[in-house]
Amino acid sequence: MDLKQWFEKGLTKDEYIMGMNVNKEKMQHIYNQFALNESERERTQTLKNHGLKVIVISEDWCGDAMLNNPILLRIAEEANIDVRFILRDQNLELMDQYLTNGTSRSIPIFIFINENGEEKAVWGPRAPKLQELVTSELGKLPSQDDPDFKEKQMALYKGLGERYQVEEELWHAVADSILSTLSKIS
Repeated sequence: MDLKQWFEKGLTKDEYIMGMNVNKEKMQHIYNQFALNESERERTQTLKNHGLKVIVISEDWCGDAMLNNPILLRIAEEANIDVRFILRDQNLELMDQYLTNGTSRSIPIFIFINENGEEKAVWGPRAPKLQELVTSELGKLPSQDDPDFKEKQMALYKGLGERYQVEEELWHAVADSILSTLSKIS
């Protein structure tokens, strides 16, 4: 299947949200609270004439998707980019073409295509500033053979999820990273 067909197969924003049952309220909270700042809005202006579409490989349970998807949706609204969601776990054929570091099925992945279905840019699964935060926090965990590892790992992910909900600085780091990727489209 080509990217245009994947896009056409995808769920609309409303269909994706209706099917959510894990992070629906949290994602909607970020979506409702986040607004592009003036600089970010200006950066979307050059994108309006590109006829871009974006395929979002995602899953409801993913904390990074909970954070990144609503920010992408706000950018897409401002830049007239049509968005469709593809569920990762039901579409490994597509996911496996966009592995992180060649091995990991990390999500979300945003595949920006033009009207002809040609790939123009790919973003994901995390903004560099968020990756630095996650890497730093993971570095504080005990070794995996420590009896407390799993408990501490789950607490770390819970804490990151809570930060994702309230720290506007993180939201704008994601917006900046997505817009930086899109700025390379000619």
